[in-house]
Amino acid sequence: MKTVKHGLSIGIERVDNEFFLSLKAVGKLTHADYKIITPIIDSALAQVKEPKVDVLIDGTELEGWELRAAWDDLKLGLKHNNEFNKIAIYGNKNWQQITAKVGSWFMSGEVKYFDNMIDAIHWIKPK
Repeated sequence: MKTVKHGLSIGIERVDNEFFLSLKAVGKLTHADYKIITPIIDSALAQVKEPKVDVLIDGTELEGWELRAAWDDLKLGLKHNNEFNKIAIYGNKNWQQITAKVGSWFMSGEVKYFDNMIDAIHWIKPK
């Protein structure tokens, strides 16, 4: 029996004195994955008055989305687009760089792709 690992893990990370939201995407994301993660993100952001969140997304194990999950991802981004300050996408696939560029069209904050985790972290940290 083959086990297929997929989904999103979410956390809060700290580098020096700065906190940011971290997401790790694994496998091919499904609508069911978003049914779980969306309420968690909604709830976390609802607790903060006027949130301006920095996000680090590790997509190095991401294989893509099912069609409905891609729609879920777009809806989540549009719903919270004013609440994200910077979104650093750390990946290792050319299509992720293109996805980051397209995603920046829908976000009020900055979205940037990195192929190096340290560079991504340094970019989201305030100077």
